[in-house]
Amino acid sequence: MSNGDIFVGEVIGTAILILFGAGVVAAVVLDHSKAKDAGWAVIAFGWGFGVLAGAYTAAPLSGGHLNPAVTVGIAIDTGDWDQVHFYVAGQMAGAFLGAVLCWLVYFAQFQANAEDRSAQPTLGIFSTAPEIRHPVANLLTEIIATVGLVLPILAFGLTEGLGQSGTAILIVAFLVVGIGLSLGGPTGYAINPARDLGPRIAHAVLPIPNKGTSDWSYSWIPVVGPLAGGALSGLIFNVAF
Repeated sequence: MSNGDIFVGEVIGTAILILFGAGVVAAVVLDHSKAKDAGWAVIAFGWGFGVLAGAYTAAPLSGGHLNPAVTVGIAIDTGDWDQVHFYVAGQMAGAFLGAVLCWLVYFAQFQANAEDRSAQPTLGIFSTAPEIRHPVANLLTEIIATVGLVLPILAFGLTEGLGQSGTAILIVAFLVVGIGLSLGGPTGYAINPARDLGPRIAHAVLPIPNKGTSDWSYSWIPVVGPLAGGALSGLIFNVAF
């Protein structure tokens, strides 16, 4: 795969991921949405379908990592770091783009949100925030949840035919749903630095009315935690498999 294909594939795939993921959260939490109050399970499945659509789209160009933690885990496993920066740059650009597209889709709802004095801040549509702010616990949650994502992804590569048939992407999509349902409660399960940081930057710069703070004091946790989890997954995989 060329560097250009990797960058373009990751931009497109990650944008689709965030469009679906941020979109389902917006659908559930914003007023005047037909999916208002649909619940956590709907959000978890929406993110899973985002992974499904984004990864299948990006796979022919870049392999469909869509996540710096996955890219780092693979690099540690293979020892090949030459194209990591192209992956991460594409993922960050795609995450920002996907957040902008979500804002455009729900533009009228965001405008209506400004007129409601009881409306909630909008950062949770774009990025994660903990239910209980405890940096050590929040960081450990993100590390553990990311190992729960990246280590199985690495192990799927040992099953002959999964990658060639495309079945691995479907399985990863359901894995993301499972992580959301089982491990997403404490922090909102970033498990992906680009997924959190790119949309957080978009939230900060977009003219969203009544949007509230972008909470930069927390922003390092959904970046450092998943990167640590991805690196730990690569190390465990090298030792155990």
